[in-house]
Amino acid sequence: MAGGLLLSGAIAALLTTALPAQGPSDGFEDPPPDRIVIKVATVNGSGCPQGTAAVAVSEDNTAFTVTYSDYLAQAGGGSDPTAFRRNCQLNLIVHVPQGFTYAIASADYRGFAALQPGASGTQRASYYFQGSSNTAFRNHPFAGPYNDNWQATDSTDWAQLVWAPCGVQRNFNINTELRVSAGTQSPGKVSFMTMDSTDGEISTVYHMAWKECPES
Repeated sequence: MAGGLLLSGAIAALLTTALPAQGPSDGFEDPPPDRIVIKVATVNGSGCPQGTAAVAVSEDNTAFTVTYSDYLAQAGGGSDPTAFRRNCQLNLIVHVPQGFTYAIASADYRGFAALQPGASGTQRASYYFQGSSNTAFRNHPFAGPYNDNWQATDSTDWAQLVWAPCGVQRNFNINTELRVSAGTQSPGKVSFMTMDSTDGEISTVYHMAWKECPES
């Protein structure tokens, strides 16, 4: 297991099995009943130092979560000039039962933000399968004054879902980022934004869609 990323349970969400040139069969299917296994290939980034990120899977194979304990971007006051941006890149190996494929239907991101008047923060994320084109980042801006928990959701229409290729092992990549700008109104005061949780109550949740692959 790489980068100190912890693994809980059999994973409920990623990876592939079975499709050549054709796409998955039409129609939504229930998640596969067999346990899904995920392994972490690599974890890199200033937002997820070694040992500060954990992955867990739901028992019903419909979602998996990523929890961070040291993911914080800040600006203003005496903040380090490089602290305004924090990022994390996860590369996951997911094994699913033969004959099934999956896609990320939606993702819920959560954290806490304390933004001074005039300050701003942004949460960004993208995910894609190894060998495919990188998907564009989706941005969620927040404006100060703000002092509360925050939440952002990325959703994809069924027709636009990107399915894991059947019959081929493709790692799944998740890239996330936080940015904070102190602005010009209160630059002497610290503003920050987190995507972490020391008590495990706040985590990123990736919701999975499943289909059966067509028989070859």
